[in-house]
Amino acid sequence: MASEKPTAAFVLSLLAGIFITLRGGITSMVGSLIGGYRGSYGGYGYGGMMSGYNGYGYNGGYGGFGGMMNGYGFYGTMRGLGIGLGFIGVLGVVFGIIVIVSALMLYSHPGQHTGWGILIIVFSAMSMFGGGLFGLGVGLILGIVGGILAIVWKHPTPSTSHS
Repeated sequence: MASEKPTAAFVLSLLAGIFITLRGGITSMVGSLIGGYRGSYGGYGYGGMMSGYNGYGYNGGYGGFGGMMNGYGFYGTMRGLGIGLGFIGVLGVVFGIIVIVSALMLYSHPGQHTGWGILIIVFSAMSMFGGGLFGLGVGLILGIVGGILAIVWKHPTPSTSHS
């Protein structure tokens, strides 16, 4: 007996979107923490090996030279990594939201199950690039399985009874 709506595909895809969005958000937060790291906040003084000399004024100030982690001026190894992770995390959040919206549309418009299933698979696969250092995740696996279930789901056919 076929279901009137692709419930299993919907649930798996919705969970996938939630996991992808959470992973992207965590990656973005880690990126902002790394990118905003500064060993000594403001003023004058030597910040040590991690952030270097601040120079004059506020964080980085004028003519500050960096330590091993924050480099010279504004950009450095850790700042670049933080900015990159932040951007990758935002992509993960966007991909996760697209998977969630596709799952909701799949449930509300089951007649278009193939198109929504394809979108779920594509953006779940793209979440590999939106998860930063976390690589393959639960959201990716759930999204691909949910998308496949959406594509292969069959509309229930009305039974014709001949008496």
